[in-house]
Amino acid sequence: MRKKVLIPIIMLISLMTFTMSCAPAPEEKPKGAVTVLGVWGGDELTNFQEAVFPFTDETGIGMAFEGTRDLAAVLTTRVEAGNPPDLAILPNPGQMYELAEDGNLIDISKFMDMDKLNTNYAKAWLDLASYDGTLYGIFYKVANKSLIWYNPTAFADGGYNIPTTWDELIALSDKIVSDGKTPWAIGFESGAASGWPATDWIEDIMLRTAGPDVYDKWVSHEIPWTDPAVKTAWETFGEIVGKEDYQYGGTTGTLTSFFGDAPASLFTDPPGAYMHRQASFITGFFPEGVEAVTDYDFFPFPPIDPAYGTPVLGGADLIVMFNDTPEARELMKYLASAQPQEIWASAGGFISPSKEVNLDSYPDELTKKMADMVVKAEVFRFDASDLMPAAVGAGSFWSGTLDYVGGEDLDTILGDIEASSVEAYK
Repeated sequence: MRKKVLIPIIMLISLMTFTMSCAPAPEEKPKGAVTVLGVWGGDELTNFQEAVFPFTDETGIGMAFEGTRDLAAVLTTRVEAGNPPDLAILPNPGQMYELAEDGNLIDISKFMDMDKLNTNYAKAWLDLASYDGTLYGIFYKVANKSLIWYNPTAFADGGYNIPTTWDELIALSDKIVSDGKTPWAIGFESGAASGWPATDWIEDIMLRTAGPDVYDKWVSHEIPWTDPAVKTAWETFGEIVGKEDYQYGGTTGTLTSFFGDAPASLFTDPPGAYMHRQASFITGFFPEGVEAVTDYDFFPFPPIDPAYGTPVLGGADLIVMFNDTPEARELMKYLASAQPQEIWASAGGFISPSKEVNLDSYPDELTKKMADMVVKAEVFRFDASDLMPAAVGAGSFWSGTLDYVGGEDLDTILGDIEASSVEAYK
């Protein structure tokens, strides 16, 4: 029987450590605990630990996990003090680029099996985990945001088909309106963060109308907010939120509905609305008792310009390395393999970008479908607002979407966001 030994280590915040009593002889394999800094707690931390247990059983190398809700600040302090963790799990690549630029990260291509990584991960994932052509990390846990949720029973009763293009999506919306019903359940209210769900709409559309290269320039402010490509994305967004009869409760309903409450109208009898665009996490807000596949399902946010296909917008956690030790190398290699990812996938709440992970590992058909979208996506891009300076990404962009839905002039809105960007990107 495996015996777990918890090793207390005093650090700044909560710290979880573990190793195994059945470790091999020191002369045979490297020993010691690899320190890992991240935001995971609760079920996420438990599942991560379960995924690492086989590695510790096999190598005798333990893992000391330090959890913090203020990862950026704690990591910056540790790096400046010359005491970084061996590994850190970052919520997006933004801080990775800063750390790599300052020379604080290890080039993992020096010891990883690059042929295997190139086989198991789409080029987009390796590019996103690289800075200036050097690979510094491995993406591990993905959120898929390019999803439109619907009630299959309500769709069948209405005689509605799944749209595969933007034009079909608009045609379906018109059909539902002509039937005297409301196509969309939308909610952009989120307290001080109101507006963020609308930015996800625009980002998904931008990828499909302008393509990933222009999207990247937009994120890094290499093109202004007044660029025609940006304006086109907003105007396309307006094809949905600019029509009162498309939205459950009209414009007022969209602006005042809490984002987590908005999808509830899909499950009323008769349905208050038929479609809801939101990320994979939204199922946690669905009413109790509704069941996947029968009561809810999803289809991909459809392509708009065929030239740009069906990219995936989302977020993902990224594992990077600060200290080049034999133990840290071994843990990085293990985490990039299928075994730990399949262990977590089977527990739920986890989607891997690795093609090596067996889709049968996922606990249900919907999660398997979401994972299949991620690994097959030719283009994956991070949530743009999360990568922009906070004054824009969590400021003028959020508020600008609410102003636009409220009917204010688009050129004025984009001009205001551009003005804030000029200052924020200095």
